[in-house]
Amino acid sequence: MLALVAGIATIIVLVLRTRLDAFIALLVACVVTGILAGQELTGIVGSITTGFGTTLGNIGIVIGLGVAIGKILEVSGAADALARAFLKAFGRGREEWALGSVGSLVSIPVFCDSGYVIMNPLARSIARVKRGGYVALALALGCGMTLTHHMVPPTPGPLAATGILGADLGLVIVTGLVFTVILLPVVVVYARWIGPTLEDKIVPEVREAVYPHLAAVGSDRSGGGAGTRSGSGGDGPVADGDRSASDPDPQGEVQTYDPETYFGEPPAGEEHRRVGALLGSLPLAIPLALIVANTVTAAIDRNQQGALAGDYEASGWTAPFAFILLITGAGGAFGQVLRDSGVGDALAEAIASTALPAFLVPFVIATVVRIAQGSGTVAMITAASVTAPLVDTLGVDPVVAVLACTAGSMVFSYFNDSYFWVVTRFTGLEGTAALKGWSGITTAVWVGSIPLLFVLNLIMG
Repeated sequence: MLALVAGIATIIVLVLRTRLDAFIALLVACVVTGILAGQELTGIVGSITTGFGTTLGNIGIVIGLGVAIGKILEVSGAADALARAFLKAFGRGREEWALGSVGSLVSIPVFCDSGYVIMNPLARSIARVKRGGYVALALALGCGMTLTHHMVPPTPGPLAATGILGADLGLVIVTGLVFTVILLPVVVVYARWIGPTLEDKIVPEVREAVYPHLAAVGSDRSGGGAGTRSGSGGDGPVADGDRSASDPDPQGEVQTYDPETYFGEPPAGEEHRRVGALLGSLPLAIPLALIVANTVTAAIDRNQQGALAGDYEASGWTAPFAFILLITGAGGAFGQVLRDSGVGDALAEAIASTALPAFLVPFVIATVVRIAQGSGTVAMITAASVTAPLVDTLGVDPVVAVLACTAGSMVFSYFNDSYFWVVTRFTGLEGTAALKGWSGITTAVWVGSIPLLFVLNLIMG
């Protein structure tokens, strides 16, 4: 147990205190854990190479293809097309639902950092026309992306955890999507509750970018002159209750928000950049459908489990994504060291002697590592690596273990998380407002996932 604690502490300290990335930290943790557990150096090297090779052999090519699909959605305009389709489907007054939903969909293959940068202008555009509600829209979009980024492959984190724990990829995708659908109302409710209280906390430069009419109102207004609206005093966004469907801006132009017509034809010369929602969804829908179909056929006939392997082998798209592949392989290596050194068996015995449900172990580990060092991907891979030797011993279903790792890694995104800075800077929140908005909403979905894990364990246990 001391070896395990030392190994996890090594990962956290190296990631936080040095410029070494998580790949090196995981390999150093393998050596530290193995030595403290009494394993010979040659045995540690053998465990590392075995775990690294086995993990990447099972999941490496899929990671490369998943990230490639995300790039296709990003550069083709498909993400924008999906957003517009969702806005039309949900209609006026339900924009938080639309942005949370499309964020969840886009973030399945697209890294949430870049995905948020791509989609945030849409939230600003809607808030500008509505003259309010930007914080709620931005938080719903960002946390919608967090859900699938953490729980639905082929996002690298959950995909890596799936490979390390040996879970069925199709089942993890389906279960992660179910968790996302159930947790999305938590995102929307929290965003709608906290958003209005933080609108006046938006930093000036972002406020001017989102609500340019406020600057004009402020410069043209004397007393209660033109542009001043009841309930807002002319100093902030207009509350939903004070906004009409058709609202003149300071220059006298009428801006009408209608999800059916607001997103009109693209500017001249940019028609080639606009794709339809159906066509844009195919790069995401087809691979997910094939993976799930493979799971279904494998359940009927176990001989079909390798049906898609030949198609994956022909791909050379993994080269640009070396870091994700390396950290995934290193996570598998760490898990193998825990198995071979006997640390896994010791941990299993310790858990069996307590009242803690075994499936919550990866959840707790992911939570602690996430809070300590910030990266959700590192947190879930570390939790999966520690849990891997326990799955068979404690009778935990691999799918349950994967979702426990990924759900635990969502907790309290704050200053040591790069995505925290992406969301809060684009939203224009700082200090306490940033913690209330973004750290609060990520913790809300973390709390909401706990009862779902208990239900999932009852179903699959």
